[in-house]
Parts: sequence; C-alpha cells; structure tokens
Amino acid sequence: MNIIIPMAGRGSRLRPHTLTTAKPLLPVAGKAIVQRLVEDIAKIVGSDLNRIAYVVGDFGSEVETMLVDVASGLGAKGSIHYQEKPLGTAHAVLCAEDALDGPCVVAFADTLFRAKFQLDASADAVIWVNQVEDPRPFGVVKLSEDGGITDFVEKPQEFISDLAIIGIYYFKDGARLKKELQYLIDNDITGGGEYQLTHALENMKNDGLRMVPGQVDAWMDCGNKDVTVETNGRILDFVKNEETLVAADAVVENATILEPCFIGSGAKIVNATVGPYVSIGANSTVENSTLRDCIIGSNTSIMNITLHNSMIGQHAHIDGSFQSLSLGDYSRLEG
Repeated sequence: MNIIIPMAGRGSRLRPHTLTTAKPLLPVAGKAIVQRLVEDIAKIVGSDLNRIAYVVGDFGSEVETMLVDVASGLGAKGSIHYQEKPLGTAHAVLCAEDALDGPCVVAFADTLFRAKFQLDASADAVIWVNQVEDPRPFGVVKLSEDGGITDFVEKPQEFISDLAIIGIYYFKDGARLKKELQYLIDNDITGGGEYQLTHALENMKNDGLRMVPGQVDAWMDCGNKDVTVETNGRILDFVKNEETLVAADAVVENATILEPCFIGSGAKIVNATVGPYVSIGANSTVENSTLRDCIIGSNTSIMNITLHNSMIGQHAHIDGSFQSLSLGDYSRLEG
C-alpha cells in the first residue's frame, strides 16, 4: 500500500512561521507535523506499507532528504513529487500519479488524528470525517440510512451536513482514482477556480463505487497559531507514555518541569518553570521565565518572561514583559 501526502500549500494562516518553514514541517511535540501524520498512518497500514509519496513545493534538498528518511525509518520507500502551482486538491494528488497504483491512502499534511481502526477492505473508498459545529469551511458528506456516503458537497453555505471531511482517504484502487483525477484536468472541471478532490469522489460514487465514512477518536487542526498550540498540548498528552519527551542531554538547573513537556536535545532550562504543554526545540535556552502552552523552536533563547499560548520560531530571541506571542524564525524582541 502507498501513502500520498500532499503538502505544498502556502500555510498563510500560520504566518509568520510559514514564511521560512513549510507548515507540515513545523514542530508539534518535538516532531514535524508531517512526520507525526505518516507515523500514525503507518501504524494503521502496518506491514503492507510500501511507499510514501510526498507532494511538495520548492522546499530544498535538505527537507526532501528528511522526508525520504522518515519513510525509510518506517520501512517504506520515500519519493518526492512537485506541485509547482496551487491548482487544488485533485491536482495535488495527481502530481504523485505514479504512486496511484493499487490500494492507497491519501492524507493532507495539515491535520493530525488519533484513532484505532482497521481499513474496511470491502469498501471501494473510506473517507474520514468528523462532526463540526460550523461545516461551511469544509467539504462535507451526506449519508444514507445504511451508513454509506450519498453526496459530497464542498464548503456548503446552506446546511447540508455537519460531517466534515478531515483530509484522510483510503482507496482500494489507486488507478481508478488517477483516472477520475485526470478526467477533471482534461475537461477543466473546477470548483472555486481549483480542481477539487470531492468532484472526483462524486463521480466515483455516481459510478456505483461503495464509499463509507471513517471515524477518528480525535481530530486536531494545525491551521493557525492558536489551534497549533492547542494541538501541541493534546499530542503531548497522547504520547507522554509512548515517547521519551525530555532529552537525556537537556540541562535543567533550579527549574521545574510540569509534565507533559517536550525538551529537545541540548536545551537548557535555568531558574524557570516550564509546563504543562510546552515544547522546546533542540539547543534552546529558557532562563528566568515561566512558560505554559507554548511551542518554542530550536536554537532560540527565552529570557525574563512569563509566556502562554505562544508559538516562537527558530533562532529567535525574546527578553522582556510579553505574555502571548506569535514570533517567526530569526526574530528578536526585547522590551
């Protein structure tokens, strides 16, 4: 089985952090969002996993090498594919067309989940959904009385359903999906000016393919600073008994760590209280400060501050009386 990860989006709602780092590469509980996503899917796929195909923008060779290494660490082949223009979800998936072969999972790298389930091998497709209060920003599905999917609607402005598509899909026949995606491109069938994956799903359903919804135990967004910080805390809760969260070479002097927290390799915590729900990247320093509900990048220094609900990038420096911040890479703030 192949996994296809479209991840070339701009991530504009997470600026300034995405000005220098692609959104799927931002850290959550010490790992890049995309790494956590593929690790969770790999647990579900198990030994059937063959290949992970990443659809990227111009991220550079270092990032591409990291992505291939993540796949290799999961026992799969990694491949890199490029989406040069943001032409929509259907176009993004088709950019990895040579991975659309046999059973496959498509997962967009801006969401994380926790779930215990097995793939329904009897279904032609499984579309994972989550009930939401406001379905207007999402693609949604309607269900029949027997639980099958009857309709796909992209960003309904009138109420159709509150079951939002979360961006994770299973297809029994990747070649059939490829055919439908190519049909949209060849016939210039768009929605909102982009080629939409939901249009391909609708065509496949109309041809009689059996599609069913999948449910997750938790769905966590990484769309903006506030929800990414919240997701960081939830992931820390989930993995605190599964992963080593405090590096063995981290220095903690006259400091209190309120678990769960991630403390990266070479980090230094001095005269500080950190946690709960704080992630601190490698080689960063926190001194004379109190932090809770924060994500701190690597090689960053935090001095003389009480900080909460904050996201600080890499190679940044903060010293002063601030309370809640969103500060990008290589920034300096004093006051």
